[in-house]
Order: sequence, then C-alpha cells, then structure tokens
Amino acid sequence: MSQPPFQLEHIDHVVLRARDAEVLCRFYCDVLGCREERRQDEIGLVQLRAGSSLIDLVSVDGKLGRHGGRAPDSEGHNMDHLCLSVAGYDEAAIVAHLHAHGVRLGSIGSRYGARGEGPSIYCFDPEGNMVELKGPPHAG
Repeated sequence: MSQPPFQLEHIDHVVLRARDAEVLCRFYCDVLGCREERRQDEIGLVQLRAGSSLIDLVSVDGKLGRHGGRAPDSEGHNMDHLCLSVAGYDEAAIVAHLHAHGVRLGSIGSRYGARGEGPSIYCFDPEGNMVELKGPPHAG
C-alpha cells in the first residue's frame, strides 16, 4: 500500500451542529476557555479558538446546518465525543469548576490519547455532546 503524499499534523477543527449555537458558544467560551474567533451569521457559523484548533458551531436552522438533516437529540448525536488536551491538569480543580457551572459529568479515569495513557474527565455540553478533557500522559 502506498503512503499519502502528505503528513498529518493535528486536528484542525471539529464542527458541531447545534440547536442553539449561542448556548454552546457560552459553554465552550465561559466554561472551557475557548474564545470566539470568527462569526458568519449569514450562514449560521461561529468559530471558536481552542488552543491551536477550532471548534465550529453550525446552527441546524442556518444555511450550512440545514444540509445535515434533523437536529441532534437524545436519540441521535452528531459525534461520539470531542477530546480537548488540557495543560495544567488538576482533576479536583477541574471537577469543582465544572460543578460550579452546572456541567453534567461523565466518567473520570485513565484513557489512551494522542500523547499516550493519561487522566481524563468526560463531561457534556448543553446539547448533550460528550467532551473529554485530557491531561498529560503518565510518566514512565
């Protein structure tokens, strides 16, 4: 099998289809620390900076979002989960911060990621998308 004529570097962006992009924007900015980078209301797109990557929020009733079919709900999600690498990982502080914002938590444990096995916390954004906050790999 031949190799592609390029080398992958990192995740550039993830696109989430949203019933309420403004609620998701506040969650990703106010709770997780993203910042709004670009907005194109005419097509229903908000782009958030997440470190070196972007999280794009597409309103399901906007020009782009209508192409994806019905809105995600409790029976159908638009992805399994989004994993964000976290510098300064302090599990107790992160959990306290999420609780203070009323964020629903999932499981907490050690999981394998791009940099190896390490701690992670699953939580859910306001539309039920699972977000993994991933700490650094275990030493050794």
